[in-house]
Amino acid sequence: MTGKRKYADGCATSHALDLVGERWALPIARELLLGAKRFTDLRTGLPGASPNVLSQRLRELEEAGVVRRRTLPPPAASRVYELTEWGRELEPVIIALARWGSRSPFLDPEAEMSTDSLLLALRTLFNPHAAEALVARLSLHLGDDVYNLDVSGKTFEVTRGPNSPADLTITTDSATLSALIWGDRTLTDTQKTGDLTLEGDPATAERFFALFPLPPTAARPDTTP
Repeated sequence: MTGKRKYADGCATSHALDLVGERWALPIARELLLGAKRFTDLRTGLPGASPNVLSQRLRELEEAGVVRRRTLPPPAASRVYELTEWGRELEPVIIALARWGSRSPFLDPEAEMSTDSLLLALRTLFNPHAAEALVARLSLHLGDDVYNLDVSGKTFEVTRGPNSPADLTITTDSATLSALIWGDRTLTDTQKTGDLTLEGDPATAERFFALFPLPPTAARPDTTP
């Protein structure tokens, strides 16, 4: 952690920012919330971070005890990064920060998100009251990524693969899913165009897609002279 500018402040908030406040640090933690990833997977999820910057942030997060490296057993034998037990405690912080940021009047709704970021957006915006009495397990296929989504009463859980038995199986891409939940596309439309395939009850799918309403946008600052 040497060489970094620090707040030199005894407040624990300032210390936390010393650990994870550098650019790309929290997005790296976000990308690891749903499980371990290889360096190449992190590059895919964070295309705006150069390889050098990504490597530096990962080293700093390792030194801070937030991230660790391990090697998967054969036949994969790949080196992956994952959050430590303490690092995983960042999850409610990241979710709360995302909920706060989702109300920003300056948030670009057209900006791309990684697949994990999109799934965490669902976690962030999940409305437990709308989900009452709904029990369903979905298998969501976004390109090469598979996610298991479980709604049970007022709870919602997301895990990344492997594929498992489900009430609904949805195959689509991130842009289509985002437009279906928060944009102007409908389930019928996406199925007709072939942008989405559904195995299961369409009514349950429609109800699921309605569980993630956007919060009210915060007021823009008054710039009147």
